[in-house]
Amino acid sequence: MGIEKLSRKTEIELTNMCLICDGSKVLVQEKTGTGGLVFPGGHVEEDESLLESVIREIKEETGLTIENPIACGFKDWIQEDGTRYLVLLYKTDKFSGELKSSNEGRVFWVDRSELDSINLIWNMKDLMEIFDSDRYSEFFFKIKNGKYKGELLG
Repeated sequence: MGIEKLSRKTEIELTNMCLICDGSKVLVQEKTGTGGLVFPGGHVEEDESLLESVIREIKEETGLTIENPIACGFKDWIQEDGTRYLVLLYKTDKFSGELKSSNEGRVFWVDRSELDSINLIWNMKDLMEIFDSDRYSEFFFKIKNGKYKGELLG
């Protein structure tokens, strides 16, 4: 009777999101189906580096070519079926091109001072703590008592 080795592999859906800054303005996206505003991003494709994926997604969704996106943290949650959903968070203030919306949703600039008053999806304000400081690196949440419970981790 041999010892069964437990698998440490977990199914993960890899995505990204990028905070793009232009002075006091940030780029937001009214992404189809989210019910609010988010920062642009999307899925990591097969045979694509994480860096390549965020550059490609931003180009597809905004028309902008970003440069030097800096990884600053991640959003991580365990879905009801046990799979993990991981959003790699990037930020940059270096870009070129002409802003244009895509079928993913309308994109437009807002002043940072407006972020508290606009319709951001429910955890975007928590993510701003990761984008804007070195205090936190992860927003992690899971289902507790039938509801998602999230927290910022440093």
